[in-house]
Amino acid sequence: MAHRHSPIDGPHAHGPPAGGSRSRLAFALALTVAMLVVEALGGWWSGSLALLADAAHMLVDAGALALAWAAAAFATRRADARRSFGYARMEVLAGFVNALLQVLLVAWIAYEAVTRLLDLGSIHIHSGTMLAVALAGLLVNAAVLRALHQGGEEDLNTSGARLHVFGDLLGSVATVAAALQVRYLGWTGADPALSLLVSLLILRGAFVLLKRSSHILLEGVPEGLAPDEIRTALAAADPSILEVHHLHVWQIASGSLMATLHARVCDGSDSRHVLEVVQAVLRERFGIRHVTVQIESSDCLDPHAGCAEPQHGEAEPHGH
Repeated sequence: MAHRHSPIDGPHAHGPPAGGSRSRLAFALALTVAMLVVEALGGWWSGSLALLADAAHMLVDAGALALAWAAAAFATRRADARRSFGYARMEVLAGFVNALLQVLLVAWIAYEAVTRLLDLGSIHIHSGTMLAVALAGLLVNAAVLRALHQGGEEDLNTSGARLHVFGDLLGSVATVAAALQVRYLGWTGADPALSLLVSLLILRGAFVLLKRSSHILLEGVPEGLAPDEIRTALAAADPSILEVHHLHVWQIASGSLMATLHARVCDGSDSRHVLEVVQAVLRERFGIRHVTVQIESSDCLDPHAGCAEPQHGEAEPHGH
């Protein structure tokens, strides 16, 4: 069988470039490490669970940002003999690990908050120190989040980092509110109560990222695409295309859509023309730029493809 490579992508450019995300992540990492030290010391001195929880959160963030920076660096490496798709999926792995760490952190915060709520008499908080450190954390997290929001919304790697920083920002807001209530209303339960509320908000975002990254790792169909719709569109695009089967659609990393398929065509059809039609439809209508197509005149030569019952006849060349 002949084999042709599609000219759409050039020489196997499978993953999105990391671009300037590394510098943004490095800046975020430096600020986060500095602030977590301040919050840890402030939480220990003031006795505030909200500050200690936020410091622990930022410690996980520091590791997550370091992982995200490393993933962005690896994503720029070209494909090699062992990794033909390159390293773009490091972005997805980083997002998956970030989400798991976030879930574990939320479990710890929730446990500590419930324990303190059940024994409010044991809570002694220096609200002035707590308030000053919380305000500083709020400003730092806002600066970090602003820097990370300059990255692409579809970058899972930066998205995971933003999730952590956004959780920190919510934690700082809650800590400021708790410090004000402890200082001016005398309600020491505000500290663990608001810590518990923020942990629930963070948990929702973590599950969203976990679901999104695990779907990509499991080679799931990208959101917004339906295989049946793609098959129908391709069959209707040219009268020489009788049917499309063995269709697989997935993504290596966020925004990097790929597809493989078998196209059964009429006898005597121009294979090159069919390839051009398939590529154009997938690219222009569905945003799929890397396509591998096997063209068949009658028989499906792949016994594991789940094709229709084979018929006798000659098979046309296939290409991608």
